Amino acid sequence: MRTILFSFVFCAAMACGETSPKNAPAAQQISESNDQSFENAAGILKDEEVKAVPIAQKEEEARAESPQINTPEKTASPQAAKKGKPASKETSATNSISPTPPTAKEAPVAPAPDIPKAATSTSETKPTPINPKPEPTTVLQPPSHETWNKLLGQYVSNEGKVNYKGLKNDKAKLEAYLETLQNNPPQDGWKRNEKMAFWINAYNAFTVKLIVDNYPVASITKLDGGKPWDRKWIKIGDKTYSLNNIENDILRPQFKDARIHFAVNCAAQSCPPLLNKAWTADNLESNFEKQAKAFVNNPKFNTISAKNVKVSKIFDWYKADFGNLIDFLNKYASTNINGNAKVEYVEYDWALNE
Repeated sequence: MRTILFSFVFCAAMACGETSPKNAPAAQQISESNDQSFENAAGILKDEEVKAVPIAQKEEEARAESPQINTPEKTASPQAAKKGKPASKETSATNSISPTPPTAKEAPVAPAPDIPKAATSTSETKPTPINPKPEPTTVLQPPSHETWNKLLGQYVSNEGKVNYKGLKNDKAKLEAYLETLQNNPPQDGWKRNEKMAFWINAYNAFTVKLIVDNYPVASITKLDGGKPWDRKWIKIGDKTYSLNNIENDILRPQFKDARIHFAVNCAAQSCPPLLNKAWTADNLESNFEKQAKAFVNNPKFNTISAKNVKVSKIFDWYKADFGNLIDFLNKYASTNINGNAKVEYVEYDWALNE
């Protein structure tokens, strides 16, 4: 509007400038007319400027109050991209607020699919295999019985007599061995003979400790009200056992071998002699046979003839383990026993085996 008015005034002025003197009166009249027109035009411009100010202010206020909307930049159409044309720019305030809808010539560009990024951090969790292989379990190996073997060789005679006084002075070594047993309980992966040797040595070593802790004492039956086999005080692994637990709940029912009774020693005179060697998986079978034969044929414990046998009370207390007694005795006895021989049991001597 302002441009049109200025053009009009400029043209009128030029017309006045080119008037010749002969036309002066007319020119003067035209000049006065032009002056009046200029003043009128100036007034119109002033009115237009006054009107434009509040409009501009209102537009500024409207933009300030309107929330800023971040819109994606307009991308070039596939046709323009092929021709190397740049994307069109925004031309109005309206375009900066909302995206211009696609025209018939410009189809909307489909967004690219999300592609999962490869893991770049070592801290990201790795997928668990469908069938993970179980981790191999570590099995504790059987403990060494060498310390116990040396103590037996030093303080026990070939006849099974025990030097408890000497053992009492060497008690630290005995307790060190017992601690080894406590910290290495039998495992499922151990062999049968390894387990048997462990429990036989445990029974005998803890029995010796019971006597050493109370020595001098006349008989094991003088301890714990005459029932020292029932008290639970033997800690192995996370369990606590009594001597009876070891013999009657583990050795007898689990291994079912009657020769166990010639291996465990109850610290009494009538008990099968304590072997002066530690039991191991390797010597288990040979020592079972040796101990059984020595006990059956020892006149201190048994008297055997073809028609009459007087044998230890052990054969009476644990008759279920031996089965047919005559048959069992004939496996080891030097004298063959008749099948109808008379069987008697000898009283047990509980005096200390020293």
